[in-house]
Order: sequence, then C-alpha cells, then structure tokens
Amino acid sequence: MDLLNPSLPTPLQELSHEILDRAEVKLLIKRDDLIHPIVSGNKWRKLKYNLIEAEETKQKAILTFGGPYSNHLYATSAAGKAMGFETIGIVRGEDNELNQTDTLKFCKEQGMKLHFVSREEYRKRNTLSYLHEIVKKFNYPFLINEGGTSSHGLKGVTEMVTEVGEQLGNQPDYYAVSAGTGGTTAGILSAGENVLAFSALKGGEFLEADINELLSSFEHRGKLKLFTEYHFGGYAKYNSELLDFMNRFNSDFDIQLEQVYTGKMFFGLFDQIRKDYFPKGTTIVAVHTGGLQGLL
Repeated sequence: MDLLNPSLPTPLQELSHEILDRAEVKLLIKRDDLIHPIVSGNKWRKLKYNLIEAEETKQKAILTFGGPYSNHLYATSAAGKAMGFETIGIVRGEDNELNQTDTLKFCKEQGMKLHFVSREEYRKRNTLSYLHEIVKKFNYPFLINEGGTSSHGLKGVTEMVTEVGEQLGNQPDYYAVSAGTGGTTAGILSAGENVLAFSALKGGEFLEADINELLSSFEHRGKLKLFTEYHFGGYAKYNSELLDFMNRFNSDFDIQLEQVYTGKMFFGLFDQIRKDYFPKGTTIVAVHTGGLQGLL
C-alpha cells in the first residue's frame, strides 16, 4: 500500500458561516478527499487492509462489485494497477451505450476487466452461493465486497476516527457521512462514535439493517441517525437545487463537492442545522469522502 503514497493525516478544516453562527454549531470537515489524488476518501480507507491482505497472501487478481458510476471500482482499478494486481469488476447493468460512463472508461484504462450483469443477478452479490459461483468463474481471485465494505474496510475507517481525535483533542458529538453501502458509517460506529448518515440512494431505509449486520460483532458502538430524504431522486440523480448548493458551497468555502455523494450529504446537513435539529454547542465532523472524479 506504500506504493500509493497517501497524504496522512488528512486536514481537519473548520468552516465559518452565518448559518453555523446562528445555530451555534461547530462544523469541521475531515478532508479525506486529499488523501490521494486518485484513490481518495473513504475508498482509500476501506481498500487499505483489503489490499494488504491480498498482498500478504500473494494474490494475483482482485474481484469486486459496483455500478456504472462507482467510486469504488474507480479506486480499486487504480490501486490494483499500482500494486500489480489484475482487477475484475462485476458491474450492475447491461453493457450498452448508456453505461459507458467516464468512470468505467477509466477502469478499463487501468486494465480492469468489466463483467456486466443484470440487476437481478447483481442483487445476489452478498449471498454465499453466488459469491462461490462468481469467484470460481474467474479462477478464485481475492474478493472485495461492494464499496470495500467488510471487516477490513471498517478497520481502515476507524483509523480516520483516531486521526480526528488526535487533531481535535477529543471526539465530536457527531460524524456526518454520505451512505452508499454503509461501510464508512459502520466503521465510525464501531469506534464508539455517533454518526449522522445521509443516504445517497432512494429508499435507503434498508441501510440501517445492513449497518447493524456489519456491527453484529461489536458490543460497544455509537448511535446512528439515518437521513433518507436527501437522495434527489436516487443514486447519481440530481437537480438544479443540488447543483446550485454545490456551487455556493465551493464559493463560500473553496471546497469542491460532487453530486453523487458529498453534495447530498452537505445539503442535508446544512438543512438540518438550519432547522435547529442540533442543540447549541454541538460539534460535528463531516467526512469529505472524495469521489470528485464523478463531478459533472
């Protein structure tokens, strides 16, 4: 993993804004978007120990899952190439013009072999029988779950929590994160910290059960508040209201967001602050999970 030269610890940046002043809320951003120029944000964190195990067990190939706009596929293809692994991506959807995204084009450029499957088949990605079938089909590569979400992924995320504690001198009242697979949320909860998770998916209520499943072996965990109303129509969907917010955010703070994950999370977070959801004196650390290659 040293081949990827991460920039650690990533900065912890406090924001100043009249909305925060009025609410008497302290908001800081953990700038994990700066961890690496290509393998950025929570993807670096969640891939770290997966790739270490693949290297230590002398694996030659890695297989993982994602959609046409997957930050995880993007990061895995780049990290795999840098570390000398063959990479295989199981992609949700048909192999057609609609799914020839810039993300998947980049994956191909990194040497990732893309295997498209129907949405029906993709739903089986977490079942043991299907996983046995798919790894056998590709000659038993090292398997990384969708989004890097596994015990290895959670371990990498907890290191971010440790960094924040050292930088801040204590832990915040809440971490705020965007949620796709729930791995980053579960990693922070597993460290005993409270999380505000903003679903990037329509109908994201299922994430709570998935997160609890990931935490089944942890006795001491933080508290979760899951927001599911800021999806803007569904995964990778957006509208002018979201884009206008992202532009204002960049103008106010000189921090770029993207419309798939971080834009929705910060939109929801500022909306809740504006609605006085948080008691005065609350400290929040919002995690910038990167993914800026998906920016419009």
